[in-house]
Amino acid sequence: MSCIDNINIKRVPRHVAIIMDGNGRWAKQRGTNRIFGHEHGVEAVRNSIKAAAHIGVEYLTLYAFSTENWSRPKYEVDALMRLLVNVVKNETDELKANNVQLKIIGDRQSLPKKVCREVDKMVEKLSANTGLTVLIALSYSSHWEIINAVKSIAYDVKKGKIEPEDISRELFDSYLATAEIPNPELMIRTSGETRLSNFLLWQLAYAELYFTQKLWPDFCEEDFYQAICNYQSRERRFGKTSEQLEKTNLK
Repeated sequence: MSCIDNINIKRVPRHVAIIMDGNGRWAKQRGTNRIFGHEHGVEAVRNSIKAAAHIGVEYLTLYAFSTENWSRPKYEVDALMRLLVNVVKNETDELKANNVQLKIIGDRQSLPKKVCREVDKMVEKLSANTGLTVLIALSYSSHWEIINAVKSIAYDVKKGKIEPEDISRELFDSYLATAEIPNPELMIRTSGETRLSNFLLWQLAYAELYFTQKLWPDFCEEDFYQAICNYQSRERRFGKTSEQLEKTNLK
């Protein structure tokens, strides 16, 4: 029996975020280079998008490349950028046919111009779609995002657009890369690592965290459904007691 049979469609998280980890180790286990692992990780991306769309997830954020990843060997970074461009070209028609929309979050200034051009073309081609929105975190880190938001707020205070006392959680949200997008209720990380690695630190404050030993290239639709089932087995209290939640649910 598949885990999908146990999923309560009415309690599917609106937004799921994934740290796609383990490509390098997967390749090493097979005696090949890291790029081989990244190439095979593309299938896991397809699996996750398909599974998320199938059960009605509205937003899926994939951590594709962090600001810290620029410090990796140049040959690997260059290969990743080429792979990204090829994936963008090859997957656009399929995503369009499946009503998937695409958004990019991250530091565009650090990306090669060719990558930006190809990604922008893909975003435009998918802009009319109304189904699952896939956010690709590219050259992204929470430190970059939060510092950028603080700078923008400070600049607007200086210009007189806002007053310091107007700064609230909601206003801060509006300066983030994920403005107008609900925070993730579930974060999945593959490969057995149990850290957030500078990913959506503000947005994940109340998310459920799910860690799996599966390396990213092996991650399939069933693994995604299993994470959803695990999420639905948890009690999300947001600081309240179980008794308070029970009374609220009875109303």
